[in-house]
Amino acid sequence: MQLGRRSLLLAAAAGTATVTTATPAGAGFREDGGPVVIGHRGAAGWRPEHTAPSYTYAVQTGADWIEPDLVPTKDHVLVVRHENEISQTTDVARRPEFADRRTTKTVDGRAVTGWFTEDFTLAELKTLRAVERLPAVRDRNTVFDGREEIMTFQEVVDLARRLSREHGRTIAVFPETKHPTYFRSIGLPLEPKLTAVIRRNRLGRRECVVQSFEPTSLRRMTGLGVPLWQALGTTGGPYDLPGRTYTQMMTPTGLAEIAAYADWIGPDKASLVGTSLVADAHAAGLRIGPYTFRAENQFLPARFRHGSGPNDFGDAFAEYALYYRMGVDAVVTDFPDLAVIARRS
Repeated sequence: MQLGRRSLLLAAAAGTATVTTATPAGAGFREDGGPVVIGHRGAAGWRPEHTAPSYTYAVQTGADWIEPDLVPTKDHVLVVRHENEISQTTDVARRPEFADRRTTKTVDGRAVTGWFTEDFTLAELKTLRAVERLPAVRDRNTVFDGREEIMTFQEVVDLARRLSREHGRTIAVFPETKHPTYFRSIGLPLEPKLTAVIRRNRLGRRECVVQSFEPTSLRRMTGLGVPLWQALGTTGGPYDLPGRTYTQMMTPTGLAEIAAYADWIGPDKASLVGTSLVADAHAAGLRIGPYTFRAENQFLPARFRHGSGPNDFGDAFAEYALYYRMGVDAVVTDFPDLAVIARRS
C-alpha cells in the first residue's frame, strides 16, 4: 500500500522515512539512468543548512550528491556557508566578543552589512554555532539552533566518504564557488584552495562536481578532471562578465559556448517552463539540473499549492513529476527525501 502525501511528509519530518537508492550514483549520471537528486546544502528543509546533520539526513533519505557553498576564512581556509555574511546562519550577532566585527562591505556591487567569514580565523568561526536561515518559514528547524559548528570543505569531503562507506554507494560533493571575483579581489581566491582539496583527496568524476555562477571561476578549473556546472540566474548576468546576460547564455549559441568548458547547466527551475531549454541543453551536449525545489506553498507553482498558508506544504510530488517528465538530469532540492520518493513513483 502506498503512503499518502501527508504521511510521507510527516514521516520525513520525524526522521523516520529512510529511502535508499538501489544503485550507486556517479557525479555525472546514475547507473540506473534516473535523475540525480542533489541535497541543497544538505536537507535544508529539515535541518539548518550546511551542517553535518543536514548533509547526513540528506544521504540517509537518498540524496546522491550534497552541496556545500564555499567561502574563505581570514586565514584562507574554505568553509561552507550560504554567504560570507553569516548573521543569518550563525549566532554571531549574539556574541559580544565579536560585536566590533560588524561592518559594511560591497560584494558583487551590492552593499552588505553584517559579519563576514573573511574577517574571522577558522578557530574563531569554530566557536560559532549554526542557526536556521529561514526561521519564519521553517520554524521546525529552529529546535536545532546552536547545536552545530561551521564545517570546513575538507570536513564535508570526509563526511561524504564516510557516508559512502556506510550506505554502500558513492556520495558526491557538489561545491559552489561563492563570489569568486570578490574574493580574488581581496587576496583570498577560492579556486586554488578548492583545487588543492580536490587533488589532495584524489576526488574523481564520480565524487565531485564543481559549480559556479561565474564562468571565469569554472574556466580556472578546467584541468581538474571533474565535471563543471554552470549555474544560471533568472535576471542579470554573471558578475565576472559585464554585459553578458543569463538569457543570452541559455540560447543555443550561449549553450554551445558553455559546452566548451562545462558539462552541466543549472538554471532556475522557472527557466524550463514553456521553453525548449532541456532539449537545447541536451543538443549542446550538456546535462541540466534545475534549482531549487522546495515543499512550501510559496515556492511552488499556484496549481500545486494546498492549504491557505505560504508555509503549508503543497503537492511537491506533482512538481517533481513534472520536471522528471521534462527529462532533467538532476534536481537541486531542499527536500531530497521527497525528490527520491517522487523519482520512484
